[in-house]
Amino acid sequence: MTVTLPAWLAEIPAEEAHPAAFATVSGAHLYGFPSVDSDVDLRGVHLLPLEEVIGLHTGEETLTRSWVRHGVEVDLVTHDLAKFCRLLLRRNGYVLEQLLSPLVVATSPVHQEMIAAAPGCVTRNHAHHYLGFARTQWSLFERSGELKPLLYTFRVLLTGIHLMRTGELEADLTRLTGGPAYLGDLMAAKRSAEHGLLPGDAPDRVRLAHDVTRLTAELEEARDASRLPETSASASILHDLVVRTRLSVRASPEGSR
Repeated sequence: MTVTLPAWLAEIPAEEAHPAAFATVSGAHLYGFPSVDSDVDLRGVHLLPLEEVIGLHTGEETLTRSWVRHGVEVDLVTHDLAKFCRLLLRRNGYVLEQLLSPLVVATSPVHQEMIAAAPGCVTRNHAHHYLGFARTQWSLFERSGELKPLLYTFRVLLTGIHLMRTGELEADLTRLTGGPAYLGDLMAAKRSAEHGLLPGDAPDRVRLAHDVTRLTAELEEARDASRLPETSASASILHDLVVRTRLSVRASPEGSR
């Protein structure tokens, strides 16, 4: 799916207190089913200066803020480089998707090195992330009846299956295969409202539950048959990157305490 993002998004990383290693768009825009009223989920990595890591006054590892600009709600979450790399070395598909998102707002040589190290971070255990995420979203759909968590359920299951079979990350539901034929209609319905309910002409819940169960089993089978390693091979690479980057970043006079 082709996504058009506001040009002013590129201004945001430079407005933050710390330099950005990267900023990308995640959420429904990345997943291929944004609504006309979707917020923009901006995710990335900020670089704390050495002084805010080794001193008594340490900087914030995670920065979060939400606001409205030009009528669009923006949700920004960034992690310091070291924290992001620690998450990346776990079975965390969420940060992997942020790093590899093709919807790039800001990049840097550090970002490019992280992307190069990403294949070595992918393990068979990432299946646990996608299975757990799918369970959570399906439960949310059962309680709310909203279309959004249902599409999230299918998206994470199909992303996990593709990752286990190929070692490649694909987060866009419109580019993933193997899902039920009605997903296209559900995505089209989702675009009219971020929190809309399941359309009246959608498959019934018995059919939906059957397809979710089938794809869950398919992901479990793909995990068990996967040739992906059990542990990450990029720990040393990311450690060296964090050290080199940390030594090169100094606090500005305005930001010193």
